[in-house]
Amino acid sequence: MNRETAFLFFALLLMGIGWGSTQSLAKIAVSEGYRHLGLVFWQLAIGAVLMSAVMALRRQRLRTDPAALRVYLIIALIGTVLPNSASYEAARYLPAGLISILLSLVPMFAFPMALALGNERFAWGRLAGLCLGLTGVLLIVMPEASLPERAMVVFIPLALIAPMFYAFEGNVVARWGTAGLSPIEVLCGASILGALIAGPAAVAADAFIDPRPPWGLPDLALVAGSLVHVVVYTAYVWMVGRAGAIFAVQVSYLVTGAGVIWAMILLGESYSIWVWAAMAVILLGVFLVQPRPRPPLAETGESRQSSPV
Repeated sequence: MNRETAFLFFALLLMGIGWGSTQSLAKIAVSEGYRHLGLVFWQLAIGAVLMSAVMALRRQRLRTDPAALRVYLIIALIGTVLPNSASYEAARYLPAGLISILLSLVPMFAFPMALALGNERFAWGRLAGLCLGLTGVLLIVMPEASLPERAMVVFIPLALIAPMFYAFEGNVVARWGTAGLSPIEVLCGASILGALIAGPAAVAADAFIDPRPPWGLPDLALVAGSLVHVVVYTAYVWMVGRAGAIFAVQVSYLVTGAGVIWAMILLGESYSIWVWAAMAVILLGVFLVQPRPRPPLAETGESRQSSPV
């Protein structure tokens, strides 16, 4: 292994460790009563400020033509506002490590959607991966001793909303593109527009979070999670350009493993043998369902946004 390859693997490891912490941080953020709309607004607002700074450093101006605004709106809704609202609500009821495991199901949802939209061709190996993903979910839901409290089972569908929307987002981008926008532009525009949507909604729902001090642990967790997401997502975009999408998407395995470990360290969570078995089965399924290699963006002439989580 040469020095550059070792550096790329190390960067991938750091990305996985960082991204894996976000579910535990979300669990802390909701621990004292904060609700999803207020949390989503500040996550987007912080992301918008940071991504605007990145755009300024790159000397890029944000496009505001109708095609670009349409992309920002779609990505804001299906990529952040709706899935993150569901994730924050799920974090109120389910262990953070379990949510990390369920988030790895994105490729499982993406495969049938891709078939329906004509983005992918049928493959028996990927169908087998899909079946393994379903088996993993059943290992969590069905055994009596799988969860700390049996009543948690009813919130499993809530935790599945986020991976479903992330899968939908990826397929929408793969099918219709991003109107020539780069991933950095898409994330910046979607963050700004998403904040403009989530802010009034949070106020209307009496869920707005006052940013004035004193700040408690939930506030710090919200800020930390938002910063981690922006930094790691920017690193992910860099990794796609440096090492290719197939290499970069392997971070999803690290995110799942790191998410479970962070939950054990920060929250003291522990899991039954059924949950560990489910994680192993789901990750094997993710390996089988991974998308086929695509031509480089320079060859397709299309800019894509993709997220492993």
